[in-house]
Amino acid sequence: MKRSGGIFNNNRGQLTLFIIVAVVVVALVAMVYLFFPQVLVSFGVGTTNPNIFIQNCMEQQLKDVVENVSLQGGSLNPGNFILYQNQKIEYLCYNANYYLPCIMQQPLLKQHIESEIKRGIKNQEDSCFNSLKDTFEKQGYAVNLARKETNVELLPSRVAVTFVNDLTLTKQGSERFEKINVVLNNNLYELTSIADSILNWEARYGDTETTVFMSYYKDLKVEKKLQSDGSTIYILTNRNSGSKFQFASRSVAWPPGVSI
Repeated sequence: MKRSGGIFNNNRGQLTLFIIVAVVVVALVAMVYLFFPQVLVSFGVGTTNPNIFIQNCMEQQLKDVVENVSLQGGSLNPGNFILYQNQKIEYLCYNANYYLPCIMQQPLLKQHIESEIKRGIKNQEDSCFNSLKDTFEKQGYAVNLARKETNVELLPSRVAVTFVNDLTLTKQGSERFEKINVVLNNNLYELTSIADSILNWEARYGDTETTVFMSYYKDLKVEKKLQSDGSTIYILTNRNSGSKFQFASRSVAWPPGVSI
């Protein structure tokens, strides 16, 4: 007797199975794009566009460097620093003497941070462009690559890296790329601007009233950690994105045992 009505033995059942498989495949691809972009490069997916290739290759390193710089007061290897919870935090305004206001250590803080990020991504940058050349050549492209300069900018809500190159890819046709851009969503630009304002108060008056900043910037959290040696550690956090910048100051410090 012929069996009928099973999911594999009628058109409706086959259609249902096809839809389920299709949904699973789409979901898996979406998860790879969202959580494992580097996998796309490894398997050659999305590599026909050099901008996508470099974004995927550089993104994690850029994120790591920006986080490291942000937690250490703007420097990869802080020189004049205080240890806080086993973290080196650079003094951005400092005076070793008592009673005297601090002196700015990085008057061009934004530019300093940009140069530190540029230095921190250099090795990965070289590796990614070498990998790009190899990958495209394996796909049958003739690759002509002349490296020029790298520019890092702190911009509103993002860190932007521009690789200025002369890159030509030739296969059936020819396409030229003079710039390749990598972008990281981050609020370091805004936090650095607020840090500059705090440092100006520290240098002028020896202290800062942090509630003023939190009243004006509703998404800002400012933590002020007073230390036993007269130093102050400031921790600035964007409540929405979680972006953080922390730095140290030592201004109008009082000797131990002397109360203000």
